[in-house]
Amino acid sequence: MVILGAGPAGLVLGNLLLRAGIDCAILERSGRDDIRHRQRAGFLAAHTVGVLARNGLDEGLSRYGQEHRVCEFRTVDGRFRLDYGRLGAKEPHTVYPQHRLVADLLDSFLGAGGRIRFDTEALAVHDTDGPAPSVTVRDPDGHPGRWQARYVAACDGQHGAGRRSLRPGAVRHNRRDHGVSWLGLLAEAPPSLDAVGYAVHPHGFAGHMARSTDITRYYLQCTPGTRADAWSDTCVWDELDTRMRAADYGPLTRGRIVQRTVVGLRSDVLEPLRHGRLLLAGDAAALISPSAAKGANLAILEAELLAHALTAALVHGDAAPLDRYSDRCLTHIWRAQEFSHWMIGLLHAVPGAEGASPFEERMRGSRLAALRDSPTTQDWFAENYVGV
Repeated sequence: MVILGAGPAGLVLGNLLLRAGIDCAILERSGRDDIRHRQRAGFLAAHTVGVLARNGLDEGLSRYGQEHRVCEFRTVDGRFRLDYGRLGAKEPHTVYPQHRLVADLLDSFLGAGGRIRFDTEALAVHDTDGPAPSVTVRDPDGHPGRWQARYVAACDGQHGAGRRSLRPGAVRHNRRDHGVSWLGLLAEAPPSLDAVGYAVHPHGFAGHMARSTDITRYYLQCTPGTRADAWSDTCVWDELDTRMRAADYGPLTRGRIVQRTVVGLRSDVLEPLRHGRLLLAGDAAALISPSAAKGANLAILEAELLAHALTAALVHGDAAPLDRYSDRCLTHIWRAQEFSHWMIGLLHAVPGAEGASPFEERMRGSRLAALRDSPTTQDWFAENYVGV
């Protein structure tokens, strides 16, 4: 078994396959230190925590993860809080930075005898309709090479060899640009509130997400095409104060901004996810906007489903779970996409040629009022916010 990509999907898949006695190798185009220090999202759903715990992959998570169950909305009409961990399915998030999770999964995989080739770029996947697909690669010295296996799992993202190797016409590509961009910020500053903060403001959305006791992730809605360095640190903090309504609800704890990136909110789903002996998972299967923290959780869910399906085929001779893999994943992916789309509409005014539509603004106000006042809406929100 060859796995392309050492992100959450590839590493969870590799660990689960090793536990089932299936030999596998991971090919990763980045270096070992790079994947250990990539800063990504850190909100893990209850199902994700369960997958890791059931497979002995939760040592760091159980020691350092922090339960999170409350979100706070700040709007022109005031603020309200939802203890979503007590609503709907009654499941909290666990906050655990993704780079720490990746480091844990990497150590577990290598400790169990797994093979990873770092700095190895997969160029293309071949012969996916036959019994022995192969992957052509470029090794760290720039030399060509080839890996052969019974199956190839593409967990190498939207620009990886897995997607590039799909035959024209073999896949339906579903795309949507939501017309919204965020300036993502990582600050060396303790969290300023004991909740996930969502601020809906005439200037645009602002978000507050704790990462640890001394690191906080912030987001500011910005005009698409904005450069990450377009605003000074002082301007960033002043705008966060304005949108988070610090004058009304208390100041934000400022600190050094150590990372900036501009994120365009886009959705992208491929159908189907199986192409002979090539199977897609993680960002290679689908991209989802970060508005509802679903990306890593979907990746791990897909890795679990794929590991079970491959184990059934390779260990027990049962191909039926592999035949169902794509449909099962896509059911979860589209449900998550729908909720993410709802969150985008809840949090953002998306301007047209003449600015934000008054109709859409009033619709957004109605959604927020229902979320504030309706127990039924709150239960629906909680179930979808944490669930995958």
